[in-house]
Amino acid sequence: MSNPTTSTITISATADDVRAVLFDIANYPSWSTSFKSATVITSDAEGRPTQVKLSVDAGALKDKPTLNYDWSAYPDRVDFSLEDADLLTEMAGAYIVKDNGDETEVTFEMTVALSMPVPEMMRTKAEKSTIDLALKQLKEKLEN
Repeated sequence: MSNPTTSTITISATADDVRAVLFDIANYPSWSTSFKSATVITSDAEGRPTQVKLSVDAGALKDKPTLNYDWSAYPDRVDFSLEDADLLTEMAGAYIVKDNGDETEVTFEMTVALSMPVPEMMRTKAEKSTIDLALKQLKEKLEN
């Protein structure tokens, strides 16, 4: 597994408000342009999605991964890992939420591997731009 690509943003919203949007995975397509659809396959006893089929269109990467979500470190962290995909052979990462009172710090880390050879520099650049866009759009959703 490669080192994860990580980015952090500060959002002028409470941690609870951030979690309400960030962890509502089924509604990602309503605010993130990278997600065309999100279908919850299974949920835990608290109604949180544990497996989700996504349709992703993140520039050069277009795929339909099924991700597993691990809520064991909630509310500070939610991890995800790849169950299945067409092109991806790995997609793992986490959303980390740090409560700073009226502001919330959100860190998104992700590692992706494809079934075709891609130079490391190109892969990390694509990961970084995808993460930065997701965080920017999350911030816009919560601050507007």
